[in-house]
Amino acid sequence: MFTVKAPQSHSLNPGVVLEFLQRTLPFNELSPGALEELAEDAALDFFPKGTVILTQGVSDIAHLFLIQKGGVKLYLQDESGEVSLKDFRGEGGVFGALGIIRGAKASMTVEALEDTFCFLLNKQTFLNLVTNDPRLAQYYLKSFSENYIHKSFTELRRQRLTPKGEGSLILFSVPVSDMIKRDVEAAPGTYSVQKAAEYMARHRIGSLLVEDAKGIVRGIITDKDLRSKVVAKGLEYRTPLREIMSSPVRTIPADAVCFDALLAMMTHQIHHLAVEDGGKIVGVVTSHDIMVLQGQSPLYLFREIMAQRTFEGIHEVSRHVPQVVRPLIEEGGKADNITRVITVLNDLILDRLLTLLQEQLGPPPVPFCWMLMGSEGRKEQTFRTDQDNALVYADPRDVQEAERADAYFTKFAEEAIEHLVKCGFPRCLGDIMASNPKWRLPYSAWRANFDRWVSVPEPQEVLHSTIFFDFRPGYGDKALAEKLRDHLTKTLQGKELFFRHLAQDCFTSRPPLSFFRNFIVERDGEHKNRLDLKARGLVPFWDFARLMALRHGNQETNTLRRLKAVADGGHIPEELYRKAREAYEFLMQLRLVHQLKLLEGGKTPNNFVDPAELTDLEKQTLKGAFSVITSLQNYLKSAFMLNV
Repeated sequence: MFTVKAPQSHSLNPGVVLEFLQRTLPFNELSPGALEELAEDAALDFFPKGTVILTQGVSDIAHLFLIQKGGVKLYLQDESGEVSLKDFRGEGGVFGALGIIRGAKASMTVEALEDTFCFLLNKQTFLNLVTNDPRLAQYYLKSFSENYIHKSFTELRRQRLTPKGEGSLILFSVPVSDMIKRDVEAAPGTYSVQKAAEYMARHRIGSLLVEDAKGIVRGIITDKDLRSKVVAKGLEYRTPLREIMSSPVRTIPADAVCFDALLAMMTHQIHHLAVEDGGKIVGVVTSHDIMVLQGQSPLYLFREIMAQRTFEGIHEVSRHVPQVVRPLIEEGGKADNITRVITVLNDLILDRLLTLLQEQLGPPPVPFCWMLMGSEGRKEQTFRTDQDNALVYADPRDVQEAERADAYFTKFAEEAIEHLVKCGFPRCLGDIMASNPKWRLPYSAWRANFDRWVSVPEPQEVLHSTIFFDFRPGYGDKALAEKLRDHLTKTLQGKELFFRHLAQDCFTSRPPLSFFRNFIVERDGEHKNRLDLKARGLVPFWDFARLMALRHGNQETNTLRRLKAVADGGHIPEELYRKAREAYEFLMQLRLVHQLKLLEGGKTPNNFVDPAELTDLEKQTLKGAFSVITSLQNYLKSAFMLNV
């Protein structure tokens, strides 16, 4: 079927090869001397379309093939003759490297898809370089090397953002044990508050752990407790500590880094954490310790948000989120860490807004929960994420209560959405917001919605409803949303038709790579010649993680935690999980840095990246990340027996 062509190479000017190598990964990482040596005795060969250049298990590899123009496909053929396509490679792509390194025959068949020119690089020279340069060896032996990923992250930070300060990696490198300033200060729960206050003043400390009769730490008191729980309420100074202490004490492992402590404090809205080592409390760290250490911290903004007592004040402080996120990116924080901080801050803004609104409107007629959907539900918000929310409330007992609930929550939701817009969260273009009566329902109606989507799935309806499967409680009576999640998890058991629809939906977005692994960009419109990182890059990961988590009864909503959960449960191969995690982290990091750059340039953040503005390393890493989408989709084809 195919013609086999014996190479008939032609010598050429080394300068031509050298210039090509200098702009091609990974060769452009080599020293000038090494590049000259590689270019010195290179040759050029031409392979007409359809030529089998190497044959799996048959061809000896005499050269390293570097594609100068054209393209090839690589595939495996089993004993029955079935062909399994593995890759396409275009200009700048290489084949034959693995065989040279291993001293083996060609591991895959390589066929020219069009008229193709290849530089033939000297096999022994290449092998010497691989032996002497670990970077080159690692590049070829690990298709998605962690070092290259790390280097790509570094390039993203250094080249796309204008430095504004010294990156010190403090938050992400200093363990909390290093923050402990003194030995554990504790007092029996029977101590009076007066005695404790006197002790704290004498030792100039702001907190005191409280122990039971067996010396076990049961709680903590702080300066604030003495003011708000004792003095402000006129309690007797003889009141024992156990009656005013906060319990249980939030702890953090001694080897956790300061970032984890910061996030824990913000999440639980506290300022003290007990440090635990080997099951024993060894000290206390405070928010003040971290702020002093870092100098500039999200904790400043956290305190500012907590202190706001007016809607206008909250609108104002919410605009400072990008300012505290930038240092985290500069310090080396990965996308998962950054989005966790953004999520905590946005959740806090929502909490303050809805608390003020509830104080203004009065108590609701029935308990309710403000639910977060989409990226908010997945805890993956970046800058200025569109609103995706809904409201569930307890089933009213009668018609009168139903009417009161409808009137109250209509006003509540409409005003909440307006305040969120003023905080910088644009309205959802698809109207997935609590102000829409379709998504402001009593519990039984929500349950009926999910039952219908799951039990009688229509492809179009499944497509439209996927955003709702990422919901999580945001404010109010969170037990309502948790009860809904429990019901959904139970209902989904054995619903293979539903999962099959979700699996088919995963193929609506293909990786934006052409036949020859070139980027497929937007063809026209406002974002012509740009890559849509969200629709073409991130959505396939969201869809895959959601499907696998729901199918295996996991209630996590965050994409990386969903992937880890299904990998830990043995539902996807460990190697696929590793690749998916690395690829997703890189895509999210690229999106974050791109949006931050736009914000600082006074532009509205979007998801469209110009490939021409990426470095060679970033392009290579991005192509690797996109190729993982194919691996995920191939896994689904096999798992769900789809003939897509």
